[in-house]
Amino acid sequence: MLATAIGAFAARGYWGTTTTEVAKAAGISQAYVYRLFPSKESLFVAVVEHCFVKVRGALEQAVATHGGGSAETVLHAMGDAYARLISDNDLMLIQLHAQAAAVSEPAVREAVRQGYARLVEYVRGASGGGEAQVQDFFARGMLCHLLVSTGADEVQAPWTRTLSAGITHY
Repeated sequence: MLATAIGAFAARGYWGTTTTEVAKAAGISQAYVYRLFPSKESLFVAVVEHCFVKVRGALEQAVATHGGGSAETVLHAMGDAYARLISDNDLMLIQLHAQAAAVSEPAVREAVRQGYARLVEYVRGASGGGEAQVQDFFARGMLCHLLVSTGADEVQAPWTRTLSAGITHY
């Protein structure tokens, strides 16, 4: 059910997606959707939380493979894992839609805050990086969102070269 909801919300965002569309895509009744989730908001929050779990899982795999190295090595490995993960446009779109919805939807805002709080603490602990290194890691992640969502790799221009220098995306 969540996988179907991810696809639906990724395509049209929080405001543009109805529970009827999610139910139809999942092959279930809208009543059953409401039996599982009392509101569209709670369904979207569950989707957002699920996506944060997927991100954490990808970072954990990177640490399992490259852990024990310097903070830079571990952060680079986690960054590469994240870049691979957001090549799945649905996951990246959920993150972008969640950030947009967080502006005016308190429950979504709280889910995004809590998701990032857990990720920041995980990245800090797993990498051993300092404040500036962890901040740079997340800033690069946001820059990756911009590069991927705008298809910057398809444009040969000074601005794309500037923004994408040193950043790998898949």
